[in-house]
Amino acid sequence: MKNHQPRDARITAKRLGGALAVLALAVAGAMNFHSLIEPAQAQTAAGAANGAETATTVKDNQAGADLIKRGEYLARAGDCIACHTADKARPFAGGLPINTPFGTIYTPNITSDPDTGIGRWTDADFVRAMHEGIGKGGERLYPAFPYADYTKVTSGDVLAIRAYLNTLAPIHYTPPRNEMSFPFNQRWLMVFWNMFNFKEGRFVPDPKQSAEWNRGAYLVEGLAHCEECHTPRNVTQGLKSGERFSGAELSGWHAYNITPDKNAGVGNWTDDELAQYLATGAVHGRANAAGPMADVIQNSTQYMTPEDLRSMVAYLRTVPAQSGGDTHPRDSFGKPTSQDVIAMRGTQVSGVNGAQLFIANCATCHSWTGEGRGGSAAGAYPSLIHNSVVGASAANNLTMVMLHGVNRETKTANVFMPAFADQLNDEQIAAISNYVTKTFGDPQSTTTAAEVAKLRATPQ
Repeated sequence: MKNHQPRDARITAKRLGGALAVLALAVAGAMNFHSLIEPAQAQTAAGAANGAETATTVKDNQAGADLIKRGEYLARAGDCIACHTADKARPFAGGLPINTPFGTIYTPNITSDPDTGIGRWTDADFVRAMHEGIGKGGERLYPAFPYADYTKVTSGDVLAIRAYLNTLAPIHYTPPRNEMSFPFNQRWLMVFWNMFNFKEGRFVPDPKQSAEWNRGAYLVEGLAHCEECHTPRNVTQGLKSGERFSGAELSGWHAYNITPDKNAGVGNWTDDELAQYLATGAVHGRANAAGPMADVIQNSTQYMTPEDLRSMVAYLRTVPAQSGGDTHPRDSFGKPTSQDVIAMRGTQVSGVNGAQLFIANCATCHSWTGEGRGGSAAGAYPSLIHNSVVGASAANNLTMVMLHGVNRETKTANVFMPAFADQLNDEQIAAISNYVTKTFGDPQSTTTAAEVAKLRATPQ
């Protein structure tokens, strides 16, 4: 049957059908387009999220690396390695004997070993030990561990040190047990020691002082714990607060007065000289570090920034001057003439001639005139004239240097002097000491063979 629709109607129907077909194709195309584009958009979004996560990870890793680096610096400032290393093949594994009037304490293992070290310690455990002197199990720590100073260190710095220690190789080593006599082997008694000698609390900056002074005070009183050696102790082995930095004795060595007193202390030293001494251990015409101080410089202060060393000097310049205690040596009396040396050749102890022994054992490096060799160059053989050890009122350090020698390694020079403990007896050491002090240093300083024997027997 024929379609009798008008021509216009048929045209309209065809156009409508075509439009619907185009619309259908458009819809299908749009659906196709979205099916192609949506995964790309999702991939782009995922990539952006991954990129943000990667950036955060990199940032966190950098922050962690910075924390560890800061912790390493602070651990050096605190000289942790010196006390916690008995064997250089086992750094930070402890075992170093510390001799006290009450017995011998062996330092603990502070590597991350879980069984013999601090691997199972939490950060809170570590902070409590540093700030309060209490171990992981609640045991009281002996004040040979200077928590009385470390309590001043901020929690952030303490945790930085812990972060650094966590990166060290764990060493499975159990130090010897402490050898403390009764009742000092009872750790709970430290509660009473703390009542008289310990004040818990962080360092509080003084707003009246400069940032440099406050930084120096924070280091000297806290991490560097300078008072532990340079302040005399009371009957309980606590520090005498009224005689801060006036000097003390440590294992036979004298840690000298480092207050600004011009006669007994370092008041005549320049700021540059003090900073140089902390950085290198040597100041020509002043001093050359030996014994415990050489260890401090070798392990700790030589690694500190010049700014921190100047800050420490700035603070020490302002502590109350002390005229007593173990005084810092005054300058020697000058260069001797050949007639002076000849006159001193009669210096003897029990018939032993000091001058002859000096020429035979010391003059090769220090010259028969005592002027040393190499001048002010790093690593030079030091002059005995204007030398702090020779000019001291007591010859302990001079004797100890001859007995034990010097082995100081710094970034500027390696300094070595052989020990004569096995080559020379007590009378010979005393004779050389008396010759050196009377010729180049303090004529009133004398040493006996009995004093040398006592120092020889002092555990190091």
